[in-house]
Amino acid sequence: MLLTSERAGLAVKAKLFRGLGDPSRLSIVDALRRGPLTVSAMVEATGLSQSNVSNHLSCLRDCSLVVAEQAGRFVTYHLSDDRVGDLITTAESLLADVARGVYECTRYDISRTVKPHRR
Repeated sequence: MLLTSERAGLAVKAKLFRGLGDPSRLSIVDALRRGPLTVSAMVEATGLSQSNVSNHLSCLRDCSLVVAEQAGRFVTYHLSDDRVGDLITTAESLLADVARGVYECTRYDISRTVKPHRR
């Protein structure tokens, strides 16, 4: 039986992965792995609309995965910790070995979550 503190720890881990589990948020995090970006640069890098990027950045900031810094009249965003990017790199490495199983998994329908980018 899990103790209350263990359950709470698992719940926080689940929230982290839920935050990264949205394709739009994941594309933003992926873009920020290359360095700080403004919202307009993220729109260009991800193909998402400005309002979509701003909405998901708000979520990522609330979860402390992304931080904002004022640079003159612009706000730039970057990952709050290099380990956020490392986590994505580790996921990519794992997927290189298990992608077929993940793709064929019937419990999670990726066709509902993967949307074509608008340009």
